[in-house]
Amino acid sequence: MGQQRVESVERALTLLNTFSSRKHIFTLTELSQHTGFYKSTILRLASSLERFGYLTRDTAGVYHLGPALARLGTLASDQHPDMETLIRPHLVQLRNRTRETASFSTRDGDTRICRFRETGTHELCHLVEEGSRYALDNGATARMFDAPRDQLVHVSRGERTSSLAAVAVALRDQQGRHHGVLALTGLDERFDEATVALYSDLLLQAADQLGAQLSHFQVPPR
Repeated sequence: MGQQRVESVERALTLLNTFSSRKHIFTLTELSQHTGFYKSTILRLASSLERFGYLTRDTAGVYHLGPALARLGTLASDQHPDMETLIRPHLVQLRNRTRETASFSTRDGDTRICRFRETGTHELCHLVEEGSRYALDNGATARMFDAPRDQLVHVSRGERTSSLAAVAVALRDQQGRHHGVLALTGLDERFDEATVALYSDLLLQAADQLGAQLSHFQVPPR
């Protein structure tokens, strides 16, 4: 990833990343509280984002995500339609078999991005937004991106969040190309030795099946 950075752009992106499926509208005060930015800074950033359709503000002064983001989201999905078509059913199956959150992440420079996820069905489960970006310095998913080829599984406990555990495997096609990482994540107390062994087997089975499918459909690695 390049070292050149534009602070104003990063602040605008931070503002957009504040929105999520759990909270998708914000007042000016709430945005200031969540980002730590001064209200005057937010007003300047929001004005530019509104101009290009990335934010909208209603008559009550409440901010919403704008239509330009929906257009870009559609374009991004259309670039690799087979990836979601192939991977999503396996995530659903993993989630249904384990009741834990199943996810698929790809690498982007020195970060990883959660591309697809199916949220667990336990009352207490790991919540992660599709499109969320994380550093590669901790957690099973992150460590699998740099793991040696002979390491099939990585297990982490409390590395990124103290109460969570994760089991992760690399997704490679039959040519050996690395496409990303599959993971199951949930409360640490549910991940005993037998459970980790079971989840490892399920993930490896899914990775094997997907690896063959990815080779067949010739989906480019990301």
